[in-house]
Amino acid sequence: MIHSLQTVLGPALAERLTLVINHVLAAEPAATDRLRPHAGRTLALTLAGWPTLLPPPPVLAWRVTPAGLLEWCGLEGAGVADLGVQLDASNPALLVARTLAGQPPAVQIDGDAQLAGDVNWLLQNLRWDVAADLEKLFGPVAAEQLHRIGSTLATGLRAALKAVAGLGERLRPRRM
Repeated sequence: MIHSLQTVLGPALAERLTLVINHVLAAEPAATDRLRPHAGRTLALTLAGWPTLLPPPPVLAWRVTPAGLLEWCGLEGAGVADLGVQLDASNPALLVARTLAGQPPAVQIDGDAQLAGDVNWLLQNLRWDVAADLEKLFGPVAAEQLHRIGSTLATGLRAALKAVAGLGERLRPRRM
């Protein structure tokens, strides 16, 4: 049951993640300009140390399109990727909390040097302008209210995730 649920949800999550990434990339012409020369190259994201109690994440590998966006490579992945990006995911709650706090995750990047430099620039400089997207959907007045509510909820979620992450760190067995 869990395996069949994972085979349905994994691709759906990867595709939605790709849509969000492409939305953020497309909103910043400098981002797509940086990726466009890498059309056809692939990058793979590995979540190192993923907890075995959680279902494994889907294969996260993308091919750069001629438009400077990303195309998910599907469940089979990209084979040998031109660039490997590895995140420490041994504590997913802490990873999410830091990401929500606006801290770019610590990554290890291996592979093509030029692509690595451009991906590193993207990680350091791209931010999702949620307020602007809300304004496009709902207008300025409603967007301001929704953004304020969302910011308050995000602050509470960050605090909760930090608490959970701290608890996880305290409960983790120490190596001698």
